[in-house]
Amino acid sequence: MTYLFNDPDDFAAQAVAGLVAANPDLTQVHGGVVRSTRTPAGQPALVVGGGSGHYPAFAGWVGPGMAHGAPCGNVFASPSASQVYSVARNAEAGGGVILGFGNYAGDILHFGLAAEKLRAEGIDVRIVPVADDIVSNTEDKHRERRGIAGDLPVFKITGAAIEAGANLDEAERIAWKANDATRSFGVAFAGCTLPGAPEPLFTVQPGQMAVGLGIHGEPGIHDEDLGSAADVARLLLEGILAEEPERAADGYNGRVAVVLNGLGTVKYEELFVLYAALAPLLAEHGLTPVAQEVGEFVTSLDMAGASLTLVFLDDELEELWTAPTCTPAFRRGSVTSAPCEPRDEIWTPEAEAVPPADAASRTTAAGITEVLDLFSEVCLREEDELGRLDAIAGDGDHGMGMVHGSRAAALAAHAATGQGAGARTVLLRAGAAWAEGAGGTSGALWGAALTAAGGVYSDERAGDDATLLSALAAGVDAICRLGGAKPGDKTMVDAALPFRDTLAADSSGSAARAIVAGAEAATAAAAATADITARLGRARVLGEKSVGTPDPGALSFAILMTELGARLNHH
Repeated sequence: MTYLFNDPDDFAAQAVAGLVAANPDLTQVHGGVVRSTRTPAGQPALVVGGGSGHYPAFAGWVGPGMAHGAPCGNVFASPSASQVYSVARNAEAGGGVILGFGNYAGDILHFGLAAEKLRAEGIDVRIVPVADDIVSNTEDKHRERRGIAGDLPVFKITGAAIEAGANLDEAERIAWKANDATRSFGVAFAGCTLPGAPEPLFTVQPGQMAVGLGIHGEPGIHDEDLGSAADVARLLLEGILAEEPERAADGYNGRVAVVLNGLGTVKYEELFVLYAALAPLLAEHGLTPVAQEVGEFVTSLDMAGASLTLVFLDDELEELWTAPTCTPAFRRGSVTSAPCEPRDEIWTPEAEAVPPADAASRTTAAGITEVLDLFSEVCLREEDELGRLDAIAGDGDHGMGMVHGSRAAALAAHAATGQGAGARTVLLRAGAAWAEGAGGTSGALWGAALTAAGGVYSDERAGDDATLLSALAAGVDAICRLGGAKPGDKTMVDAALPFRDTLAADSSGSAARAIVAGAEAATAAAAATADITARLGRARVLGEKSVGTPDPGALSFAILMTELGARLNHH
């Protein structure tokens, strides 16, 4: 369990604040951290990030020879697009930006949205999702795998290239080259527990180990008997070496970067015992370890587990892997770059003025705020059950994310209405707040839905039943467009599309009756997702483990639409 926290909802933010207080070489900005010195003019900025709960990844890797900044999301949830944008704006100095993160749906959405905003301002942005976990996809789809401890060598090598003078094109080339040469494989012996949660996200039976762990509390692909340290070492190494490239091909000659990573509870002595078993196996296979690392690098709160990462090196990658770096959590050699100027200004999001609104739109805005209050109450009520369902074949954070997102949206709506905002502005601000508060895939999708709904409303007139139905349809369309899921993928879309289609077919002329009917269709469709094998999202990796459990995103959508219909029916 997590022993030390104040309010569990503030855990991630307070952890970042403490990290910065303990490390004067870091500066806290909106959404994360940057170096306390300016990025040299014209140097590409490497911005790496993801959810909290993985320290030293990602904020512990900000410093010379590695990253320039790190956006930090909630526990196991992607940072929001606004957080990524803020960190990138503070890190960028005219040389463009590389956004690096583990290859997960929420990170792809939020980092991608931030990249679009940066590009619209004339900043050259490249995106490199790290994909190294061999159990999460086939070898021919290596770049579609999820990112685990391979984040460390990929970002270390890329940062070293930038420190050595690489421009944006060269740094991007090297980042992809490092990613393509990196393979990881892990096992877990016990699940992790979210701050304040009463039980772990998954359990492993005594004498068993979960093979193919994720780093967000996902269970393994399958369980098998737990052997000795020598057995585990052989399992991990042989799994990776099934994809070893041909020797003497592309400059590879058997020299490998080795990272033996503890996930949080398996500590150093156990890792050294494991490495003692691994070292002769490496020699047996004719492999030469280069600057091997044993310790905690990409953790998962208090998960009991370990992973092995190998990078198949050529001369270029080896030089960059062994180059000096100096960050709070990863140091090697002595960085001799030219002195940098202290950071004397920080970019912060400016508070936008509330556009004028007429009285009728302000009345509609007050009603929308009441609905968002209802959503916040319902998400809090359903948090534990949504988290339990998500833990079966996902990462267990869906309930927490819905609570954070809905609460942030409601607070933003109250702040906007308090300043006289109309319906459109309230929805736009609530959408941005939901995306930032929740992070992750669901945060991006619900934020997009509210934003699209806001595009239907006006600050200059009241909304009626037709406006509400059009706004709901626009919200569903945004979810489908941004998420890219289709019916049968076992996602929120499986409930959202039947809801939208029922609204479109209703001829009652009453928004309340149409929404009640749509919610019934969504509820039935959400329940039917229990029979589907996941094809998208984190649950996709676990395949058949998702069968028998409804998709939490589809279920939460159906629950909220049911509550909306019930509220309208009583008014």
